[in-house]
Amino acid sequence: MNNKLVILLVEDELAISNFISTILVHNEYSVIKAESGREALRLTTLNNPDLILLDLGLPDMDGIQVLKDIREWSNVPIIIVSARGHEREKVEALDLGADDYITKPFGTSELLARIRTAVRHSHKIMEENHPETDRIVIGGLSIDYDKRIVKLEDKEIHLTPIEYKIMTLLSRNVGKVLTHDFIMKEIWGPYVNENQTLRVNMANIRRKIEINPAEPKYIVTEVGVGYRMVDEV
Repeated sequence: MNNKLVILLVEDELAISNFISTILVHNEYSVIKAESGREALRLTTLNNPDLILLDLGLPDMDGIQVLKDIREWSNVPIIIVSARGHEREKVEALDLGADDYITKPFGTSELLARIRTAVRHSHKIMEENHPETDRIVIGGLSIDYDKRIVKLEDKEIHLTPIEYKIMTLLSRNVGKVLTHDFIMKEIWGPYVNENQTLRVNMANIRRKIEINPAEPKYIVTEVGVGYRMVDEV
């Protein structure tokens, strides 16, 4: 699996976007870029990134509104990267749920340190919500949450970031039936309501982890309801 953290970079100035993107890629992050607020919302929904770098001066809508819209359904770490340096604007962004605020121009080392801090904080909250383990093993299937690695019979399985997040959601709720709507909202947010998206991803996951995808033993379908990851095989 590509276990690089996915960062959504929301910046409409091409030179700055390319500069930041180059820094991130060089430091082993996977980067998705958006040049407008609406595109940022769409890509957040589609890709469920691990962190968002958000400029406030976007061409179609203010970055503060983007922040508000995302915070209605997601706790993804968001770092504001803006030329606006007034205290009032920083306080507003932080009060609305931004995890950090960096004023342009900034140093490369500072940006990377802020990203690492935000990611660590996010992972700490996740671990507090799931304190029981950083790894789960079900039969020949294992998931290492710290390393973001999925293995089947000790062979690493290559999953897309979205497939991995679905696997993580199901395994964190092992033995429980998760409805289609719940999974869709947790992975893609409230703006995607087409179950075909989930079915396609689930079919891909099953092809990778099941000996016979038509008769799955790890992730079973609860007809008309949703999916359940079994607690033993």
